[in-house]
Amino acid sequence: MSATTNVRASGSASQGIIEKLGLPRPLIWGFVGLLIFMIGDGVESGYIAPYLADHGAGTETNAAVIISVYGLLVTLGSWLSGALSDVWGPRRVMLIGLVVWVVLQVLFLSVALPTENFMLMLVVYGLRGIAYPFFAYGFLVWVLGASPAHRLGSAVGWFYFAFTGGLPTLGSLVASGTEPIIGQYATFWVALGLVVLGGVVTLVGLRNAQGGGRQAPPEITTGRSLVNSVSIAFTSPRVGLGCLVRVVNTAPQFGLFVFFPTVFAVDLGFGTSGWLRLVFILGAANIFANLFFGVLSDRLGWHRTLRWFGCIGSAVAVLLFYFLPQYVGDQYWVSAVCAALFGITLAGFTPISVLMSLMAPGQKGASIAVLNLGAGAATFVGPLIVAIFLAPLGAGGVTVIFAALYVLAGVAVRWLQVPEEAQQAVEAGVALQTLVEDETTTAPHPGR
Repeated sequence: MSATTNVRASGSASQGIIEKLGLPRPLIWGFVGLLIFMIGDGVESGYIAPYLADHGAGTETNAAVIISVYGLLVTLGSWLSGALSDVWGPRRVMLIGLVVWVVLQVLFLSVALPTENFMLMLVVYGLRGIAYPFFAYGFLVWVLGASPAHRLGSAVGWFYFAFTGGLPTLGSLVASGTEPIIGQYATFWVALGLVVLGGVVTLVGLRNAQGGGRQAPPEITTGRSLVNSVSIAFTSPRVGLGCLVRVVNTAPQFGLFVFFPTVFAVDLGFGTSGWLRLVFILGAANIFANLFFGVLSDRLGWHRTLRWFGCIGSAVAVLLFYFLPQYVGDQYWVSAVCAALFGITLAGFTPISVLMSLMAPGQKGASIAVLNLGAGAATFVGPLIVAIFLAPLGAGGVTVIFAALYVLAGVAVRWLQVPEEAQQAVEAGVALQTLVEDETTTAPHPGR
């Protein structure tokens, strides 16, 4: 066998492994860059609130106000990223997100923090909340537009693997290593460097990749796209229902974080550090499960994966997470297993992104905008449920409500049907992939 044949065979084998993993080969550097970008964005997540309180905000309440404004802008940016990607193209939206993040972070670090000006901190840091959704969710639109229809679940799994791997998991890990050595303020600058690096890796690595341009038909204006990204939830009820399913996905998680610290740190006696380790276990399990369920859903079916592993699985897992540790007492390993199980089942919702992108052909960006709006809404729906029902029903009652929401979401999955034309495109992709794999299997080995 010649050297050239060896190289070709090796390249084909490498390409085959990548494709079997469901990773879209043209977008590889996008996933790498997104991971680095989100690590940078997640560096501050573990200490930003107390730092603001001690350096200009004055009180924990004021710090909470700044972070709340930031959260509202994150929700706004999540919605806008899909609508604008439709008419401007994901590449342009991602570039805007990168530039806004860098400029506002420089202002935050060089002007707002040194002067300890509360209003300036509120405006600059709050506005920066719009930046990472532009970059990350703009790339999600790119992924959904450029990936083969029959591999969308795998591609979305890789997206969330990179997204949650950076924010907050590896980001917090980086901060834990740099903060004791260079301090918290200098660690902010490290975050800036990582964001710049991630942005450059993504945009340079994707410079020749297809799917970064305009998604919408020529007659759709920016204003019309923004209107469509709201009206589609009513004109296409399936999309609106999908938004509600997305809210249910993580609303219980944000709700549990309100009262579970008391349950595990105080009532069960694990302390704050014990509770934080459970949070890490939940997040780490979720990272890899996102990838697993993304690949699995392409084989098992998106609806089936979402209903049984995401909705029903999460209903069972959230009940176990609260009631089983209460029953066994101070057995920490039981709580750790329950936290991991909940993190895994949350990843079963991965196919909702795929279904939302297919349920309204020609309006992919608008559908993703509604999906992202649901993700943002979950951050306050969950705590709101706790605020209303914790006093009259107690922790166990609120947990049962969350489990019931998951069951209702599982019932709703039956109505998240993909239009016939989109389903035919998926089936055609599966048939083509099967043909290619059959030809690869039966073809003679190079050099023989």
